[in-house]
Amino acid sequence: MPIINRIADFHDEMTAWRRHLHAHPETAFEERDTAAFVAARLESFGIEVERGIAGTGVVGTLRGAQPGPRAIMLRADMDALHIAEQNGFAHVSQAPGRMHACGHDGHTAMLLGAAKHLAETRNFAGTIHFVFQPAEENEGGARVMIEQGVFEKYPVDAAFGMHNWPELPAGHFAIRPGPMMAAFDIFEITINGRGGHAAMPHLTVDPIVAAAQLVNAVQTIASRTTHPLDSAVVSVTQIHGGDTWNVIPESVVVRGTTRAFSPAVRDQIETALRRIAEAVGAGCGAAIEWRYERRYPPTLNAPAETEAAAAAAAAIVGAGNVERAPVPSMGAEDFAFFLERRPGAYIWIGNGSAAAGGMLHSPHYDFNDAILPIGASYWVRLAETVLAKNAAATPG
Repeated sequence: MPIINRIADFHDEMTAWRRHLHAHPETAFEERDTAAFVAARLESFGIEVERGIAGTGVVGTLRGAQPGPRAIMLRADMDALHIAEQNGFAHVSQAPGRMHACGHDGHTAMLLGAAKHLAETRNFAGTIHFVFQPAEENEGGARVMIEQGVFEKYPVDAAFGMHNWPELPAGHFAIRPGPMMAAFDIFEITINGRGGHAAMPHLTVDPIVAAAQLVNAVQTIASRTTHPLDSAVVSVTQIHGGDTWNVIPESVVVRGTTRAFSPAVRDQIETALRRIAEAVGAGCGAAIEWRYERRYPPTLNAPAETEAAAAAAAAIVGAGNVERAPVPSMGAEDFAFFLERRPGAYIWIGNGSAAAGGMLHSPHYDFNDAILPIGASYWVRLAETVLAKNAAATPG
C-alpha cells in the first residue's frame, strides 16, 4: 500500500493529535480549544490561518510551488457528540457526557497530517484552503460558514470531504457520483386534546390514542405515497405525554426525522406527513400544532470530482480497494451545503470492523489510528492531482 513515506514517518504524531482531541471533545460551536489546537499546528507548518468563521471554524490557506488558476477546499469536521463514552482506554473523553463518537477527531488529524506534508512539499499549482468546520452534528456549521462568506473570502473551484466508515475494511475507500448521503429533516407534531380522569375516557379527547394512530399512519408514507424505487425514511423517535397512571394528558408531542435523496421525494414526505397529522387530529377531535424543519440537503457528488477522488484513492490503496458503487447512506452530512454551492466529492474511508470499535454514534466507538496515514496520503494525492502543475491534467 503506497502510503507516502514522509506521512508514515509522522504517524505517531498524528496519533498523538487524534488521541488528544478524543480526550478533549467539544460539541457544536463550542470547539474553542479544538480550534486553537488546529490553528497552532497549521501556523507551525507555515500555513496562513484565519480563526472564527462560524464562531469556531478555522481556515488555513496554502499556495503551491507554482501559481495556478485553480483553488480547492479540503474539509474536516471538528465537533463531538453529546454521548457519555463507555470506553476504558487511556485517551477516553475527559468531558462528561461528550465524546468523539463519529470520528471527527480522526478527520481533523488526517487533514492536519496532509497539511503538514503539503506545506513541506508544495508540489501543486494553485491554492488549497484547509477548512476545519464546526458543528457538523445537527447544527449545520457548513451552512453557517457559507452564510458568513467563506466562499467569497476563499473562492474555490471544487470542495472535497471525507468520513470514516465502520464495516468498510481498513485500506478501502468507497465513492460514487450522485447521492452519497440523504437529506435530513425533522418534525414535531403536538396533539392537543382534552385531559381528564383515566377512568372516564368518554369525557376526554385522548391525545395518546391519537398519537398511537399517527405513528402507525405515517408508516404508510414510504410504502404507499412515494414511488417504490425511490428511497424514503420516516422515523418517529420521540413521544412525550402524560405524568401519572390515572390521568389522560392534555397534549402529546411526537417528534422524528425524515430522509430522502431527491427534492421531489422530500416534498412528498412533508406534504403527506402534514396531511396525515391533520387528518388523525380531526378524526380524534384533537387540534394539531405542526413544525417541520429542513435541516441538511442530500450529499450529491459531481461526476468529474468523483473521478478525481477515486483516482487519488486508487493511487494509495489500489483500484481494487476503491468501491465505486456503494449503497448510499440514509444518514446525513452537512458537507452537502458546500456541494450545493460548488462541485465536489465526498468519500468514505474504511475504519475497519465495528465489532472492535463500535458503530458511529456508539458510546463504544473509537477511530482506527491505523488509517491516519492512509487518509492523509489520500488528501495529498488528491490535492496534487486536482492542482497538477500541468493545468491540462486537472478535471473540469
